[in-house]
Amino acid sequence: MFSLAIRSIATRPGRFLATLLSAFLGAAIIMAFHSMHDTAGAGGIDSASAETLRLVASVVGGYGALLVFFAVASTLTVNVRQRGTEIALLRGTGATPAQITRMIVGESAAVALAGAVLAIGPAMLGGRALLSVFQDTGQVADGVAYAFGPIALGSGLGITLLAATGAAFLAVRRATKALAGAAEPRGRGRNAAGAAALVAGTAGVCATFAMDSTAPSLMAAPACGAILLSVGLALFAPALLRALLGALERPLSALAGASGYLTVHTMRHRATRLSGVLMPLTLFTGIATATLTMQALENDAIAASGLTRSVEDKNLETVNLVVVGIIVVFSCVTLINSLYAATSYRRREFGQQRLVGATPGQVLGMVGVEGLALTVTGVFFGTVAGLAGSLAFSLVRTDEVLPGQGPGIWLGVTAVAAAATLVTSVGTARRALRTPAVEAMATAA
Repeated sequence: MFSLAIRSIATRPGRFLATLLSAFLGAAIIMAFHSMHDTAGAGGIDSASAETLRLVASVVGGYGALLVFFAVASTLTVNVRQRGTEIALLRGTGATPAQITRMIVGESAAVALAGAVLAIGPAMLGGRALLSVFQDTGQVADGVAYAFGPIALGSGLGITLLAATGAAFLAVRRATKALAGAAEPRGRGRNAAGAAALVAGTAGVCATFAMDSTAPSLMAAPACGAILLSVGLALFAPALLRALLGALERPLSALAGASGYLTVHTMRHRATRLSGVLMPLTLFTGIATATLTMQALENDAIAASGLTRSVEDKNLETVNLVVVGIIVVFSCVTLINSLYAATSYRRREFGQQRLVGATPGQVLGMVGVEGLALTVTGVFFGTVAGLAGSLAFSLVRTDEVLPGQGPGIWLGVTAVAAAATLVTSVGTARRALRTPAVEAMATAA
């Protein structure tokens, strides 16, 4: 089955482009930051510089590993769900579920390995650039030499392969069970993980109130709490989307007419599939809002006190800004990949709607309203998670309930999320609608 997997990749490489891109970016980020561990472990480096490098590698590397898993999992889930006909054909010709699983997991591993290998060169360049930033800001001594060693290479290859094979295994297992007529999986493991993340996130936010307002580690508890709350809400994305659609059904139908009705009807049936879009949206909104808002509050508090910013303050700001930068890149790439794959796959659906009387404008309007509903859902629940951490930090650090920096940062984060969602979904749908309805049906069939 592995040889069949390799031939499948060679025959249709475009299908695996989204997975390759996610693996490439993920491995590059992981290796670039974990190379700071290799650099810190080299001889002749002072303790302050080594501590800064290890802090950045540990914090950002941990976030990077989590984001890699979500990015690769979302793209692979969309890919596997679109291969239902192929999987059914293989089952009809005698392939067992175990053989199909080995084939798709083998494909994913080969693509992830290729992406990780291609990322080695950019990761080395990125690691050198990152070290230069720390040296230019005085956080690392100028004489520290860059090192790219086994920690960076092993972590990049290992995490990327583990994320790809694990996500592929889970996705193909669900697909084969659905084709065999099994009941829709309840997702107990996912729900348990989501509940655990919500409980841990709430505990992290509450722990903020037990800390001293001037403690250097004050930001750690609300930041981790906001991240865990974002992860928990992202894992409950399908259920949250269904609940929100129930509340928005009448307003959408009244405001958007036929397009609104088509949106609600379609999204109800595709809530589980759309979770791959909601997850990066929720994570991006929650983590970016919390991190940027808390960093802005910390900068204002230091400026108001008249104190000079220490090396630790600079380290914390650099880590926060780099984390947000990684989140922006990964969330946007994952969101664009998932939306493009999911929307382009709906060519047959668009053809059916046009053949029963829907105009291209109505179909395009449906996709636009659908993208808007997804944006509202992801931004809303991401904002809940982000505000939980930001408000707790603000109350302890400044004795204020609402941070003055909050609205502007939130608007910027929301604008990025809305632009990525709407431009990708509407642009892909417009391209798909250029194909005549009858031709789209024949091509998809």
